Amino acid sequence: MTTKLSGTLKREIRIGGADYTLTITPESLVLAAKGRRKGLTLAWDELVSGEAALANALNASLSAKLEPAIEQRPKLRVVGKKSAKRPTHRTR
Repeated sequence: MTTKLSGTLKREIRIGGADYTLTITPESLVLAAKGRRKGLTLAWDELVSGEAALANALNASLSAKLEPAIEQRPKLRVVGKKSAKRPTHRTR
């Protein structure tokens, strides 16, 4: 026997080493980086209506800002950037 979803259900999930919060409501589901309010929102009717809605959801997921918090992001190293050489002493 299943239970009707009448309120909000929140669960934490780890994806690729980053923590996310999945919020399930009777209207939609929302996946957001932990500690963030905005994320990917997918309405249930969009999910069950077919491929066109799923394509829209995929495009939205690609443009959504679901980046993990700064302390969880891997450090990036700049490659190929050279600093300008400066003279060591002044000439008069």
